[in-house]
Amino acid sequence: MEKGLLEKTGKSLAHWIKIVHASNIEKHKAIIDYLKAEHGFTYGYANFVAHKSKKSDAASHDSDDLLVNQYKGKESLKPIYEALVAAIEKFGTDITQTPKKSAVSMIRKKQFALIKPATKTRIDLGLKIKGKPTTDRLENSGPFGSMCTHRVRLTTTEEVDSELIGWLLEAYDGAL
Repeated sequence: MEKGLLEKTGKSLAHWIKIVHASNIEKHKAIIDYLKAEHGFTYGYANFVAHKSKKSDAASHDSDDLLVNQYKGKESLKPIYEALVAAIEKFGTDITQTPKKSAVSMIRKKQFALIKPATKTRIDLGLKIKGKPTTDRLENSGPFGSMCTHRVRLTTTEEVDSELIGWLLEAYDGAL
């Protein structure tokens, strides 16, 4: 996006961030509207600059900080997260872990799992396994929408069992 912004406008991201800060506009949507109306931006570039100017995108934060913030007040869930990561890392060396503000994506060529501390007592594990029927434990994607096909609710490390690891492996194998 940053390279495309420079090509489209002839000005750097740093320049546009200064313009936004000088406007004294603080709300995300208002920044987008301003950039579109006053500078002819498309929605995509306006949204990109708005996030960067407010440092509200995940890339503006350190990965470790993102993870720490996800589990702030939910520290009891961290062992579940660690058990999931340990199991996933055994699948291969081609996995990218991408922390975001509220979840961690597990990506091969495509995202195959999403680990999200959903409440103070539960992690929601999103899986992408096309054509897999749901069960009492392997639910439909719920709040994950189209990012995942299934969800598993986890409250203890014991639930990171062979059945769950099998589903994770199935999702991993399908993410080519």
